[in-house]
Amino acid sequence: MTTEKPNSGRGQRELRVRVKTAKGRKLSSTLWLERQLNDPYVIRARKEGFRGRAAYKISELDDRYGFLTPGARVVDLGCAPGGWCQIAVVRVNALGQNPKKLVGTVLGVDLQEVEPISGAEIHQLDFLADDADDKVKGWLGGRADVVMSDMAAASSGHKATDHLRIVALVEAALAFAFDVLEDGGTFVAKVLAGGAEHQMQTLLKKNFKKVANVKPAASRADSSEKFVVAMGFRGRQVEGGEGQDDPEAGPLG
Repeated sequence: MTTEKPNSGRGQRELRVRVKTAKGRKLSSTLWLERQLNDPYVIRARKEGFRGRAAYKISELDDRYGFLTPGARVVDLGCAPGGWCQIAVVRVNALGQNPKKLVGTVLGVDLQEVEPISGAEIHQLDFLADDADDKVKGWLGGRADVVMSDMAAASSGHKATDHLRIVALVEAALAFAFDVLEDGGTFVAKVLAGGAEHQMQTLLKKNFKKVANVKPAASRADSSEKFVVAMGFRGRQVEGGEGQDDPEAGPLG
C-alpha cells in the first residue's frame, strides 16, 4: 500500500492511499478497498469512533426531520455493525447523560452477533420470525416510536435483481413496523431507486401523515440508495386517505 500527495489546488497537499493489487485479490476488490481507505466519511467515522460511514446518514436524516427525540423508543432492524444505534443512543438520551431530558431506549436486532454498544440493548433475532414483534415489544416494554432499517440484501451483481431484493426487504421491515409502532411513530429505511417500489410508497402514504424520500450527502454520489422517512403513523390502514409528501424531497424511481 502506498500514498501519493496530489496537489489539492488549495495551497496544501493531501495524502491519498493507493492499494497494490495483491496475489489472489480481484481488481474490483482492490478498487473497493482503495475507495474505502480514501472515503472522507470512513476516515471521519474512524476518528470519531463510529462503526461506519452510515452513522452520518442517519444523523443527516434526523437533523432534517427530528424523529430521534429524547425519551423515544427506537428499534434498529439489521443493526450491524451498529453505527445507527450509536447515533440513536446519544439523540434519545439513552444513557441519561442529560438529566433534564427524558431517557430513551435503543434496541438493535440482527441475524448475526453484534459487538455491545453502550446505551443500546442488542439481540440476535430474525425479525421475520412469527414471534419477533412480540419479543421486541416485550424488550421495549411497549411499542416503538421509531423503527429504522439500513439493511441491504446481499449483492448478486445484477442491478435489477438487487433492487427487487432490497424492496422486498424494506417491505418486510415495513410490515414489522406496522406491528410494533406506536401511533404517530416514524419508519426510516434504505431503498434503492429503481421503479419497483411504487406499491410500497402508496402503502406508506396511506399509513403515515408525511412521507419523504431523501438522499443524504453522506450517501455516495454513485449509489442509487435513498432513504424513506415516514412520519405520523396512523395505525395500520389497508385503505384510507393519503399522507403528505415532503415538498423539498425528491421522489424515488
